[in-house]
Amino acid sequence: MSITTEDEKIGMQQASDAVAITLRRMREYAKPGISTKELDEYGGELLAQLGARSAPLLTYNFPGHTCISVNEEAAHGIPSADKILKEGDLVNIDVSAELNGYWADNGGSFVLGQDIHGYGKLVDTSKEILKKAIKNIKGGVRISEIGRLIETEAKKAGYTVIKNLTGHGVGRSLHEEPHEVANFCDRYNTARFKKNSVVAIETFISTRSTIADTQADGWTLIGNKGGFVAQHEHTIMVTGGEAVIFTAQNGIWD
Repeated sequence: MSITTEDEKIGMQQASDAVAITLRRMREYAKPGISTKELDEYGGELLAQLGARSAPLLTYNFPGHTCISVNEEAAHGIPSADKILKEGDLVNIDVSAELNGYWADNGGSFVLGQDIHGYGKLVDTSKEILKKAIKNIKGGVRISEIGRLIETEAKKAGYTVIKNLTGHGVGRSLHEEPHEVANFCDRYNTARFKKNSVVAIETFISTRSTIADTQADGWTLIGNKGGFVAQHEHTIMVTGGEAVIFTAQNGIWD
């Protein structure tokens, strides 16, 4: 969507606060020994308390309020009572929701407890690349150039990017134009970021894979060459200068 009034900006901020606060509190609630189902139900309760409705549930009838991916899972992990979190797990939580007709999206990967498996560098790299990407987004900038920046920074750190998972426009629905803000330079994409547009910018930084393949459950994505993936995502408003980060309350950069 393109924000044209103060009321629209307030509406986007309220929806973004709901998903950001939910993501932050879910991350704080996560601990070894609980199931991803329990963590997801906690997230669902938080969204309800904030007056928001789960976007994946509304839009795709996803079997959970949020997507929770663990270790080798790259994205869209289904919450399960059988999936028990353990010390050192690489966990990704993606929270998107609708509130009063506005939709917002955010996500983040983190290491649960002590970094006994050494996933911390991957997580930190993903965070820093997202920060750098957002700092370079403004009206008129080619979308493909931000993709080039993300992939270049990933390569510098010794990583790859997942090419078939992308950022996207958001606001009046979960996925809007621009439909693909890729993590690499797509030379066929000549579109530019538009001032006042709302976009969910997300990184998908991988230790090995370049494509995420859908598993037999129809939802869970795993890298085509194995390894691990870290994702971080903010909903922003593009401006003529520094972007407005609507989901800042999620604390993924803290």
